[in-house]
Parts: sequence; structure tokens; C-alpha cells
Amino acid sequence: MQRWWFLEENSGSANSASSSVGTVTKKAKPLKPPGDRRHKFRVLVTYDLLKDETIGVTGNCEALGNWESEHCVQLQLEEGSPNVWYLEIELPQNVAISYRYLICSIDPTSENVHVRRFETHINPRTIPIDSAPSQAEQTLKIDTLGDIDGSIKLDRGWLTSETIIQFKLFDNPFSVKERVKNRLLYVKITPMNLRINAETQNLTTLLDESLSSDTRENVTEHQGYAFTEVVSMGNQNATFEQQYQFGCPYHQEDFMVFNVTVAEPENVAYLVDLYTYSSRSKESELPYHLGYHYILPNLLKKSEGVLELPVTCANKHRPLGMMRIEYLKITPLLPSRCTLERSYIRYWNKRWTGLDVGHRGSGTSFKASDGNLIRENTIASLKSAVAHGADMVEFDVQLSKDLVPVIYHDFDIYVSLKRKTSLEINDMLELPMRELTLEQLKNLKVYHAVEGRNREAKFFDEDLEEHQPFPQLADALELIDPNCGFNIEIKWSQKLKDGSMESELNFDSNLYVDCILKVVLEKAGDRRIVFSCFDADICTMLRLKQNLYPVMFLTLGVTSRYPSYHDPRCNSIEMAVRNACATELLGIVAHTEDLLRDQTQVNLATEKGLIVFCWGDDNNCKDTIKHLKSLGIHAIIYDKMHEYSDKPVKESVFLVGARESQAALLQQIDIENRHEQIINQHDLVVQSKPGKVASVDVASNSSLLPKSAD
Repeated sequence: MQRWWFLEENSGSANSASSSVGTVTKKAKPLKPPGDRRHKFRVLVTYDLLKDETIGVTGNCEALGNWESEHCVQLQLEEGSPNVWYLEIELPQNVAISYRYLICSIDPTSENVHVRRFETHINPRTIPIDSAPSQAEQTLKIDTLGDIDGSIKLDRGWLTSETIIQFKLFDNPFSVKERVKNRLLYVKITPMNLRINAETQNLTTLLDESLSSDTRENVTEHQGYAFTEVVSMGNQNATFEQQYQFGCPYHQEDFMVFNVTVAEPENVAYLVDLYTYSSRSKESELPYHLGYHYILPNLLKKSEGVLELPVTCANKHRPLGMMRIEYLKITPLLPSRCTLERSYIRYWNKRWTGLDVGHRGSGTSFKASDGNLIRENTIASLKSAVAHGADMVEFDVQLSKDLVPVIYHDFDIYVSLKRKTSLEINDMLELPMRELTLEQLKNLKVYHAVEGRNREAKFFDEDLEEHQPFPQLADALELIDPNCGFNIEIKWSQKLKDGSMESELNFDSNLYVDCILKVVLEKAGDRRIVFSCFDADICTMLRLKQNLYPVMFLTLGVTSRYPSYHDPRCNSIEMAVRNACATELLGIVAHTEDLLRDQTQVNLATEKGLIVFCWGDDNNCKDTIKHLKSLGIHAIIYDKMHEYSDKPVKESVFLVGARESQAALLQQIDIENRHEQIINQHDLVVQSKPGKVASVDVASNSSLLPKSAD
């Protein structure tokens, strides 16, 4: 069973994530047995629903779909009330019902249910077993979507069968003629359903209809089933919103992201319109349609890429200039392994603060100053950190050539051409790690990049299995103490600001992330897991492909120690915070150098409700660790847990929480047993005196009652 972080909440089991990999088939809807009690759900919806969005409910019984999004039950709008939705349904009598509301949409072609937003409270709404309110009471009772006892949690859903195409505009993407070069441009992206149009007219006719500003209404007819949202990272309160009729303004040095959700990406084109206002325009005057371009689906075959597109003048249909758009295609993880029963995508217990996280296990082992005697990112290194009280361990995961997730930090390795102790100048060959299969990585004599450059081997541990490099992620999930949390950093090569790549990866990013997620969802068990990555797009994929594990955005921030990235979202804590808020991540992993430069940046993140981890060489100091904890940092990632940890008891905070929860569970069981004894004794008294109404002397049986019942 996939039961993650449930002990602290004492709220039962969670999703099963052991689905086998195979061909996707739509699950048959289970037959709903007749219920024993009639129940009426009523919910107030204060959220502005979009076209094609509706309200659904799901829960822990067949009548409510057993938490499966595909089988959730749709509510309908209450007559005379624009914001109240209701459902009357038969529920089983002898079952305590748990349920959640969601905003969903149904693809009219396939009838697939897409989860747009859903309630993510750890403890769902409940209907007790003995609840039998009257019709009048049910009519008066009303829930509020996303709000349970004042706690508001209504988070973005995950991809079940739909696809999201992101279009990103940044780094001065427009190159147009001088006469409009300094104008503020407004950008609008409209999805166009080609499959429907093909039934009635050819594509050429469709394009011809939409060329002039006088026929913009024709575009609406061909939009079909899709959702388009946009966010500007230049906005302090960066959140995805619906685009305006004439687009959103792109300001100098802005970073704008369009999210387009489609059901059939192979049959959707995208119309990019550019508008601008005359310098003499009045407030009520409409903008001028400057130019346009169509992005056809054949240009979006890869998971990511850069499009250099011509802009055609809307009036004269002549070239106006060029625009550069970077895109990201996010496909669902199939088969779908998540349900609506539980989600931890933005969950963090308030007691978890100042956690000690082992960097690559027990720390880096190839820096001249570290003196670490255990090879980093190995099973032995992870176990050592746990033994010295690590709450979590951080390690790097990437794929071998045969798509097996392994734990290793660097993109390149050195392979020995001769098996001998002393190394000559020509005895090593540098190779990208991605070019070797798991078997080759295990069998070859492999050296770290530092060992290869220095021609000086540091470790001679070929006979010690747990000390070997490249352990599988699956092995770490099975062998490391389950009470230790994992901060799994996804290694992905990024483009640097100078245009070069960290490494030339040849993996498809969707396949890359899917391979890692499948192992985690299958092997994680009860373990607390947080994903992180320096690449904002990989973080977005991790967030949208599943709804169980939280994701944190790793950032360089302002630093002179490392080269800046091409993507500005990673180059400052402020931009990282805005991206995390817009993408609905758990938080950020900030570079300590930048945090110490400006400590107010901690509040910048926490005031937005984000969780903050920190990393960096500055953390390898007891005084710095103590200072960072005093700033309210939720977790500090550092080397040498055995040297820098000041824990009096070398235990994970999660082990302590598990022990407390187990004690609470045993106490609850004891209370239930005592109640059962009282009931049984009452039944015995009644049976021994037929014809008389027997009573139990509660005072003489006070030892059977819980103290809370006094």
C-alpha cells in the first residue's frame, strides 16, 4: 500500500501505487449497489468555473467511485442558486463515508475525466456511520468547496489522460520592424482543433478565415475542448490566470508562460496573436491587431524545444519580424497510478523545522578539503547518515543507458583501460554516464571525474557491495531505514547563460521523469519523499504527473561560485519563489550563499506559504547550521552528519513521530476495546433478566471508560 506520511495524522491507509506497467485501458465503471441511506451533498462554489468545468465528488465507497477520478460523481447546479451545487445519492448504511470535492472537466470525445483542482486536506470530509439527518437538516447543511473548518486547500490536479503544452516567452523574444519595435506588445495564444475542422473544411480554408482582424470571431468556432492560462513572473503575485480578450502585455525582461491543456495534442494547432495600442489611443479604444503565426502540431513532436517563428502582418499579410518561443510538452504518466484518496503535494507538518539532511548521504567525498572516507551517493553513505541522526538524506538520481534510475552526481565518468593499482596518463577514458548500461556501470572499473582528472584513485573498495557507486534507486528505497526521508534530486542537464550545455543529454524529458516516478511509486512504501531539481521544467513535470509527492525548486540564486543558467527562474530566489507559487510547488531549495547575503529572502518565501530548504558549502559549519535553524529554515542539507549534527539522540524526527502516532493508535484501540466491553456487559445484563429493562452501573464500571468521557 502507498501510505505516505500517514503516521503523524493517524488517518488510515492511502493510495495503492503498485499498478503494473502496460497498455492503458479505460477502467470499467463499477456497478453501484443500492444504498441504505439517502444523502444529499450540497457545496458552495466561490471559485470562478471555466467553460467545460463542473463539480464532482468522490469517496471511499463504490457509490462515490472509490477515489478514482474516472468514476467520480458529478453534481448539478441548484435551481435558483448560481453558486450552490448538489447531489442526492444512496450511500451504504454501515460504512463511515470519507469524501472530497473536485473541479473536473469531461472530454466530450473520449469522456475521460480530467481533474482540474481538488481538495487536498490530509483528513477528508466525513459522514459518520450513524449519521441519518432529516431531509430538512440536509437541505440546510452546506459545504464550501476547498474549505474544511477554515483550512482552505484546493490545489491543481494532475494529468490523467490530457497533455499540457507550455509556451515560454523570455529574454527579449521579439524582433520586429522599427516602427513597432518600442511598442508594448500583447500576446494571446489560442488552441485550434484541427480534427473537428477537417470534417467540414480543409486547413487552408480555416487559416484563410482567421487571417484578418475583421474575422476574429471565426477563431472561437474552432477552439474546441481546451484550457489556456497565462502567468507573468514579473508579477509579484504570480499565478496562472485566464488570458484577456486581446492578450497579456509582455514587458521588457519579463518571463511569460502560457499553459494550454488539450486532450488530443496531435490534432491541435496554436494561433499566436500580437496586439498593440496606438500611442494616441484613448482608454476605451480597441488595440491594433499587429500580427500572427500558427504553430502546427508537427513542430511539437519533441518534449521540449525552441521555435523561431515569423510574424505575419495582420493587415498586409507580409513579414513583420520574428519571435522566439520555447515550449515544453508534458504528457501524463501512464498507466495512471494516483487517486484522489490522498495527496501530499503541498503538505508539511509544522513540527518539521530545522531538519538535518545528509548531503549525498554522508557528504561529498571528492573535494580536497572534505576528507570523507565513505564514497558519496552509495548505500553505505546513506546508511551512515541515518545512523548519525539524519532526518532525511539527499542524493542525485539519473538514468543509465538502459533507462534504470541510479544514484550518481556527475554527468561524466572515467573508465579504466587497465586493471592495475597505479594509473598512467593514458589509462583512463572519459565517457558520459548516459552511454553505459547498468550492467556496464557495475562491471567496469569506473572512476569519479576528479579521480580521472588527477589520475589518482581514492577508493579501493571493489569487494564491498554497499560501497559501490551507481546503486539503483529501487535498492535505496528498499535498503535504507524507512523512517528516514528522501530528498531525491533529479539530475538534468541545463543550458547555461553563455549558450553551452552542462552535458549533452539524449533522453526525452518525459520518458526520463516517467522512469524515475514509476520506481518511486512502486517502491516508496511509507517513506517521506520530496523531489527537487535545478531545472524548472523538470519540476513542473514532477508536479503535474502525480499527486502524491511534493516538489521543491532548487535554485542557484545570486552567486559567483557557479555559472548562471539560461532560464532566469533559477538565478534569483525572488524568481524561484514566484515560479514555485505559480506552479504550486511545496517550496524552494535555496543556495545558502545567497540566503546569507540577504536573510530577508527567507521571509520572502515563507510569507508566501513556501517551505525552504538550503544547500551549499557554507552549511558545513556548526555555527552556520545553528544560525540557519534560527532563521526558520525548514531543512539544512550538509556534509558529515557525524561531525556537524548536534542531536543528543541520533534519531530521525519521523521515527519520533511514528513512535508517538503508534502510541496514540494503541491508546485509541484501548479506548475502543473498553467501549466494547461496556456494550457487551450491558447485553449480558439484558439477556440475564428477560422482561425487565436492565441498566449498567456506570460508576462501578468507571475503569472501562476513557478519561475524556469523565
